[in-house]
Amino acid sequence: MTEPILDVSDMEVSRGREGESYAVALSACRLNAGDVAAIVGPSGCGKSTLLEALGLILEPKSVTHHRLGAVDLTGDLHLSASERETRWARLRQHYLGFVPQSGGLLPFLNVKQNIELPRKLVGLQGRDSFLEQVIERLRLEPLLGRMPAQLSIGERQRVSFVRSIAHRPGLLLADEPTAALDPILAKELFTLIVEIAREFSIGALIVTHEWSLVEDVGIRQIVGTVSAQRRTVFNERL
Repeated sequence: MTEPILDVSDMEVSRGREGESYAVALSACRLNAGDVAAIVGPSGCGKSTLLEALGLILEPKSVTHHRLGAVDLTGDLHLSASERETRWARLRQHYLGFVPQSGGLLPFLNVKQNIELPRKLVGLQGRDSFLEQVIERLRLEPLLGRMPAQLSIGERQRVSFVRSIAHRPGLLLADEPTAALDPILAKELFTLIVEIAREFSIGALIVTHEWSLVEDVGIRQIVGTVSAQRRTVFNERL
């Protein structure tokens, strides 16, 4: 039986100083290859905090079970900080893809160089047939020689998405990828992210406030509910 792309239960993250901290809890999340889910909830409830914890950027306070594919991370909180960061940095590089809200393109690299950068970091060269297909689907070929400053907001977000999956990661994490786009462009990009993740068997978690887009494309919802003072619990909507 194939391992799930992501399998987490009872994860809790605490952010902020003691006495002013905010807790975010995830009851359970299991994604197989090609599964797509949206992390939704009220503004400020901790959606991005949860994504950072799942993306091995933010250390959880506790977790009962945590696996990325065949890699068991459940006991990593017992490692030293340096050991954990070395291990997590390697996993982020090889296994995860990120689409930040701002796009995050490096301004001194052109589109082609930005897209190919994550491939070079994991020892892959140039472009392969998978990347060629994705570039064509998102109509980026005419933009490959341009610098990020020469792109529209919509173009930058499309490039950021392609860069995030250029090395064909197991899991894509997107933080409000359509927030800066008008409704038509937002729907187009959101739909493309879902279609490509499913087509190429990439698990994906998308933080979004666009409830209508989530409903339109019919993906799973992991909903945050503020259950007590300064605490949000995320559960999958059945």
